[in-house]
Amino acid sequence: MTTPCIITVAITGSVPTQRDNPAVPITVSEQVESTHEAYEAGASLAHCHVRNDDGTTTSDPEKFARLIEGIRAHCPGMIVQVSTGGRSGTGEERGGMLALKPDMASLSTGSCNFPTRIYENAPTFITWLAGLMKEYGIKPEIEVFDLSMLFKAVEMAESGEIVGPLHVQFVMGVKNAVPVDRETFDFYVRTLRRLAPDATWTGAGIGRHQLTLHHWSLEHGGHLRTGLEDNVRLDKHTLAPSNAALVRRAAEVCAQYDRHPATPAEARALLKLPAMAAAA
Repeated sequence: MTTPCIITVAITGSVPTQRDNPAVPITVSEQVESTHEAYEAGASLAHCHVRNDDGTTTSDPEKFARLIEGIRAHCPGMIVQVSTGGRSGTGEERGGMLALKPDMASLSTGSCNFPTRIYENAPTFITWLAGLMKEYGIKPEIEVFDLSMLFKAVEMAESGEIVGPLHVQFVMGVKNAVPVDRETFDFYVRTLRRLAPDATWTGAGIGRHQLTLHHWSLEHGGHLRTGLEDNVRLDKHTLAPSNAALVRRAAEVCAQYDRHPATPAEARALLKLPAMAAAA
């Protein structure tokens, strides 16, 4: 019997546009349809941003509410994870959708450089976001763009600011942040296992590195993230026709390591999320 692997699909993000790839879903209805196709292909967790209809970024709670409602209606049991990232809003706007009580939300526990700007997460802001997630019963996904973010997350879990067990995502390939380097990746995984042995984790590679991180993560027994937010291509010459196509490719890689795409119920069990939320 194969082992389940949680496939996260990052359906939209804040950066890619339909000029980059016409398959990038922008409106809420497009996102719901794209997420449903990815769900049918094997994704059990949807990482969600919202956009204005012209493609510009927003953290509008009303759009998040419609997106969450649509995913829960069309993708029974799928884990809904909202982004609190800094590209979609500023200050407390970034946590404005948490009152909707999604299953999960992203939480970056430090600041770093991005391609053209500083991804700023002040200590007081991190504490505030984590407090909202704890208040609303939302499980954070710790976005690790730098080693210090991992140590900070462990510290917050030990202090009770984050309810464990931790779920961590190692992000590699963002320009000016951590490059795609195998020894660094291996060190990150070993460090997490030493500091938080009960944690679950996912590897996320940006652009052409998406497939590389699939293999590295599976070799270590981790989980996968794919989707048009991170990568709009199947290869150098071929645009991905959909989020579902990227999910299917991830599922094929899973099979090479005797893993299968986790069902929503399996993913919820692995992440210690309430099964009853599947019917919400």
